[in-house]
Amino acid sequence: MKSHNPLVSNLKLNFSNEDLKMKKLLLNLLVLMSNDLAALQLYKEERVMLALLTLVKPPAASSERRSGSRHWSSVQQEELQLQALATLATIAPLMLDDYMSCQGNACLLLLLDWCVRQDAYFGQGHSFHGTGGRGSKKAQMRHCIRVLRSVTSLGEDSVNQDLCDQGTINQLLGILMQMEASPDDEDVVTLEIKSDIQLILSALCESDMHRKELFGSEGVEMTVHFLRKGSNNFYSGLGHNKLILSTVDCVWSCIVGCYTTEDYFLAKKGAFLLLDLLSSSPRCVHLSVLATLLELCDNPNTLSHILSWRDDGGQTAPRLLLQLWREEEEELKVSRNQHGGIADPQRPILSLYQQGDTQLSFPANVPSAAVLELSENLRSKIYSIFCKLGFQDLPGLSTKHYVTLSIVRRYLDFKVGEVWEEISRELSLDGVRPITPDEEALSTICKIAEDTAKKVAAEQNSILEQQEKDDISEEELMYTEIKSHWKQQDLVAKSWDSYVSKTSNYEILKEVKAQRKEYIESSRPKPKHDDVVVHPTEV
Repeated sequence: MKSHNPLVSNLKLNFSNEDLKMKKLLLNLLVLMSNDLAALQLYKEERVMLALLTLVKPPAASSERRSGSRHWSSVQQEELQLQALATLATIAPLMLDDYMSCQGNACLLLLLDWCVRQDAYFGQGHSFHGTGGRGSKKAQMRHCIRVLRSVTSLGEDSVNQDLCDQGTINQLLGILMQMEASPDDEDVVTLEIKSDIQLILSALCESDMHRKELFGSEGVEMTVHFLRKGSNNFYSGLGHNKLILSTVDCVWSCIVGCYTTEDYFLAKKGAFLLLDLLSSSPRCVHLSVLATLLELCDNPNTLSHILSWRDDGGQTAPRLLLQLWREEEEELKVSRNQHGGIADPQRPILSLYQQGDTQLSFPANVPSAAVLELSENLRSKIYSIFCKLGFQDLPGLSTKHYVTLSIVRRYLDFKVGEVWEEISRELSLDGVRPITPDEEALSTICKIAEDTAKKVAAEQNSILEQQEKDDISEEELMYTEIKSHWKQQDLVAKSWDSYVSKTSNYEILKEVKAQRKEYIESSRPKPKHDDVVVHPTEV
């Protein structure tokens, strides 16, 4: 673009390789200098945003170029276009006003439309920014999506609304499913594009109910499709881990909160898929999945889906949640006995890492360890989900799970007591003595928390004792069945020996026959009259 600045009035760049390198160096300088606010003001005055948007436009067809005019070769133009897009990803968020005044969204959406169009364009993929784009427009799409992600992630409503007004949600969903239907193998670039598109959709729909409705059934189908893939390739190194996390984020931001899309998501077994992901994914994914499930539980139809879920081994959702609780406490090194019960009533849920902070006092504007712990592990999420499900008549639980459930039920009481204990300790460290009523109140609260822990420990012991009695009862029943079985076998053996002896020994057979005859005679009624003739039975 022409500039009236006298410093560059005599600077002329043509289409040689040296001038191409010069332009690329200038684009690099724009990124480096963008950290300086004074440089941004110069960018505005010199219309840098307009120049960048001009460079990223789709290349004109060869028939549209003026005959006889000099122009960049296709390789040179591709390099400049890709580097301009990479520069725009850094500068556009810093110059949103210029970006909007130059209709940056419309320019990028046109470029995105060109990227998915089928034509004779052949990407060379020679430059650093062209990695993975040889023979296609994948490199352009990758950097175009990056720019859109960088501007939407700021949460500026005017930018996001302008994108939605131009049909970006449906356009991105169409591109995503078109890429998914492509027979090409998934590579790093493709997976990055897919995850970035999902992040853009999340940024657009997160705080607007109408946009969630625009996301609609097509968006639900998309998220269900990606959730069905599971986490088998999580550690592939290609980016499947990012795709899984962006899919869960898409469910949280684009579906949860709109009952229409929530119900359709549940009808498509979305809650089942989230629980499948929770049971099979690595620990780093659990927090996002649990947070999404918790938000989804506000829909009353969700609870029946969670309670009816079973994994391949027949494990229920409450059992899975309690197992995750136990694993989380093992990771946090919470003091527990061999059965998973409370070992120290004074610290029923305190982790080993929190115990190391007992000699620290935090400023008023800094969250303490007890408060910060709520957002850093899974226990608060699991407790909140159980508050929705209830604590009674839960399917598929064993004794050890009931022991853990008794702790989960009292988690909020323990946490409140832990916070008050922390307050009391910090006052002591700061040399502050509360007035007598407040000191008595603090002492009473801490004592109540400890008494609650002791009651839970007693309840756990009762559960274990009852289980031990049931085990003994089952053992006695088993021994009774074994004795009955052996007794029956002895009777069968004696009966068989008797039968064999009758058939193999004639004397015994005669004796048995005589006994039988005597028994028959004794069972026959006596005649009432002496003159009655009794006929012999033998012929």
